[in-house]
Amino acid sequence: MREKVVLLNLIILIIFFANATVNAKENLIITPYPNSKVLYHTKKNFDELYILKAPRGLNEYTLNECKKVEIDGAVEKIVYGLPGNISAFEAFKNYEFALKKANFNILAQLRTKNIRYFIEKDCGFPDINGFGSEQNKDHFYISAQSPDKSEYIMVYVGEGYRGRPGKAAIGIVKLKQIETGLVKIINAKTMKKEIETKGHVPIYGIYFDFNKATIKPSSEPTIKEIARLLKENPSLKLYVVGHTDSIGDLNYNMKLSKKRAKAVVDELVKKYNINPNRLKAFGVGPLAPVASNKTEEGRSKNRRVELIEP
Repeated sequence: MREKVVLLNLIILIIFFANATVNAKENLIITPYPNSKVLYHTKKNFDELYILKAPRGLNEYTLNECKKVEIDGAVEKIVYGLPGNISAFEAFKNYEFALKKANFNILAQLRTKNIRYFIEKDCGFPDINGFGSEQNKDHFYISAQSPDKSEYIMVYVGEGYRGRPGKAAIGIVKLKQIETGLVKIINAKTMKKEIETKGHVPIYGIYFDFNKATIKPSSEPTIKEIARLLKENPSLKLYVVGHTDSIGDLNYNMKLSKKRAKAVVDELVKKYNINPNRLKAFGVGPLAPVASNKTEEGRSKNRRVELIEP
């Protein structure tokens, strides 16, 4: 009887994968394991997602042997709670079988507990790193590319701690070009006016690598205007304050926000010769939101750098 149930689940997944690959214009559809519960779901029109690519085929290589590849496009991320009577191994084999049956190109396949850190910290799935069994054999990962090379998928499945239900995290990227020209650079004059009237100004034109404090080159126009503000107002001193959304661990976000603020200060000092005594970096993580963190629109407003006059 159990074999029949497993076979039925495999057929259901295969049908959905087949439908997704027949029409490349449609989003890739991945069904959850039957009776799973959605714990987290986010869908973004354009974002980035890291996947792993193994160097030599399909064996279970260690995480350090794999290459992290950033894929940009329409990103959807889902975390499911598995039914209590289903092992992580059984759920994972369903996904693995469906991907291979639908002729997806397998890029990496791992079986190690260390994959949890990558899934949470690099890929942005919440509540994964501290989750579950401490046995390597209980954690599974697979990444793949669709036959027409228009979509990527990653699947992580982990066993729960001491018999508790497991989780499955699924990330999908549909390749697309970003729509540009939607954001205008706030200039030094506007920054000065906001600071004079409100005591602070939020800055949304500074971009960082995902989950890191590395400033992206596209941030240069905005940082250049901050430097201009400081040079045109030589007596002005500023607190540079980093803010994050509430996704992930609080302590981690607090540290990350300060590192990002420090990166902005360092850029102004080293590249634009601003006196370091005029700038101080702080990070408050998600503790000063300007919108609800329940929606992506709100979270995007909360991810910012603020300039505050002491």
